[in-house]
Amino acid sequence: MRQIFARTFGGLTKQYYIRQFIFGLIFPVMLFFILSQGSQQVPVPLTVIGLFLANTLLYPYSRFVYESIMDFIMGGNVFWVNGFILLVTKLITMSICWFFAIFIAPIGLVYLYFYQGKQNQLPSE
Repeated sequence: MRQIFARTFGGLTKQYYIRQFIFGLIFPVMLFFILSQGSQQVPVPLTVIGLFLANTLLYPYSRFVYESIMDFIMGGNVFWVNGFILLVTKLITMSICWFFAIFIAPIGLVYLYFYQGKQNQLPSE
């Protein structure tokens, strides 16, 4: 069981996970702020808090799936675009990856499990 955990959740570098985790914190913070601004202070249900927590913890794996797909499609090509358009597009893709992280991240975890297994089977030089 420990090996499965290490091969999936440990598949991303700490630097990548922490960076994406910090970006993933943007969305629950914004959503809690928006929910707290209402005229009536309605408590946030525990299921919503759980979903926000799960999406935030899984966001780096969701983003990994997105970036892997885009890397495959783009093939290392570079496009020059307006900075504002780039930031808006990035924010949209980040929000999609965060909101659907609970559904997208398992794809990345399965990929990392098999990728890490294949890396462990390669003979070391």
